[in-house]
Amino acid sequence: MELDIRYATHPEDVKHYTTEQLRRHFLVESVFVADTASFTYSHVDRIIAGGIMPVNKAVGLEAGKEMGVDYFFERREAGVINVGGSGSIVLDGERFGLGERDGLYIGMGVKEILFESDSADRPARFYFNSAPAHRQYPHTHIAIEQANPVRLGEDETCNKRTIYQYVHPDVCASCQLVMGLTMLEPGSIWNTMPCHTHERRMEVYFYFDMPADARVVHLMGQPQETRHIMVANEQAVISPSWSIHSGAGTSHYTFIWGMVGENQTFDDMDHLSPADLK
Repeated sequence: MELDIRYATHPEDVKHYTTEQLRRHFLVESVFVADTASFTYSHVDRIIAGGIMPVNKAVGLEAGKEMGVDYFFERREAGVINVGGSGSIVLDGERFGLGERDGLYIGMGVKEILFESDSADRPARFYFNSAPAHRQYPHTHIAIEQANPVRLGEDETCNKRTIYQYVHPDVCASCQLVMGLTMLEPGSIWNTMPCHTHERRMEVYFYFDMPADARVVHLMGQPQETRHIMVANEQAVISPSWSIHSGAGTSHYTFIWGMVGENQTFDDMDHLSPADLK
């Protein structure tokens, strides 16, 4: 297991960051690595985000000194959404099969976990978010048909999209993690516009389903002091609670969002008009 540590940053400091510094602190450039769990550990609410891509062998999780526990899920929960070929996740001997776009909530306390692909030619690509947990909730398999769909946006504003809520109070119980997938309609390029902030929780965006030469201009920073990061296919961006999180792509795309923090109320946000942004 690979674990990249990222530290929290103050918005006053971020105003002075160069492009290279912004990318080093907030962009996760490599999410999927063959036959390993490639994770980023952010000190912003201690979220762990990353990917597991088993190709030639099953991949397990371990807990190193950075986590200070005997096993990965001793005090953690997680959500997984598969964006690749079919595969399985085995939790203390209980097997959950995941097709493309299937999700799984993993409750605190599981000791042995394995990620497997059904085919090395088209391996599963398990995108993973994990947060500290205070109690155990049941593991829950969530097919995309079981996720809660929320349709937003208009053709005229180029932001027509469907939000699929996977790990969400309306779908399954969790301690603090909320996670889902948003699909933009062809011809739409804007996500989360008009944008917002939510000081009560942070968020990670994972962009995928993009051509190799496509890019998303991910907007971040305080509303009066915005910054941007150019994001390629299968890259992720850490968004602190003080930051906006919005983007526009050179083509339509899909992204997975994961939130960790004080509450799980999806619409608890501080809305902003485009006229408020600078």
